[in-house]
Amino acid sequence: MTPLLSVRELTKRYGDVTACDGVSLDVHRGSIVGIVGESGSGKTTVLHAISGRVQSEAGAILYAPDEREPVDLTLLPEPQRRALARTEIGLVHQNPRDGLRMHLTAGANIAERLIDARERSYATIRATALRWLEEVEIDPAMIDRPPEQFSGGMQQRLQLARVLVTSPRLLLMDEPTGGLDVSVQARLIDVIRSLVRRLRVTVLVVSHDIGVIRLLADSVLVMRGGRVVEAGITDRVLDDPMHPYTQLLVSAALVP
Repeated sequence: MTPLLSVRELTKRYGDVTACDGVSLDVHRGSIVGIVGESGSGKTTVLHAISGRVQSEAGAILYAPDEREPVDLTLLPEPQRRALARTEIGLVHQNPRDGLRMHLTAGANIAERLIDARERSYATIRATALRWLEEVEIDPAMIDRPPEQFSGGMQQRLQLARVLVTSPRLLLMDEPTGGLDVSVQARLIDVIRSLVRRLRVTVLVVSHDIGVIRLLADSVLVMRGGRVVEAGITDRVLDDPMHPYTQLLVSAALVP
């Protein structure tokens, strides 16, 4: 079966620094794929190239929402790329402030994406926003409060609701638990796992935290210096790493 997303020989440079060096990966429908690596490994650049936040210099990003010929996202006109980002491809940012409008209410943040998806009924929009606050374990009574009054974990869960409300086919997550306390991380991971499995959303998640990738991802790619150095089923890669760099990452994660 054709993967929902195929990245082929993706290359991106920032001056003299090669952030991505011929990266290739496949994300099949209904799967959760993780990319792990230290800061500067290139994992976030891959994610941002797929989302359209950065422009790659070489390679293809093939998106196949159905069984027809896949489209190369790198060749799509900007209006079509933005339309996909509003509906079919969702991005959860590491910093919720990059994915939310902090001066608007929680309900308005969810409503904005529904309106982008051409929903026009106020009653439907508000009812949907209330339901999604419950889905991400936020008290619906907070619908008229701005996210700046929320804790960091609540802001991240609100961002998740805002993205998932349009039932995207592909969810991109950039360090979704970054900067959160361990207990808050655990709660957020539980919410993510429950929602993506129930909604059958296809996910690509990047993190420097091996524990997060182990809990979320079916398969994992390990990146170093802009290249993929190891890939496979998550348990196999993390329990029996072959590459010295992967062995180092796993060993470091085991140190208390």
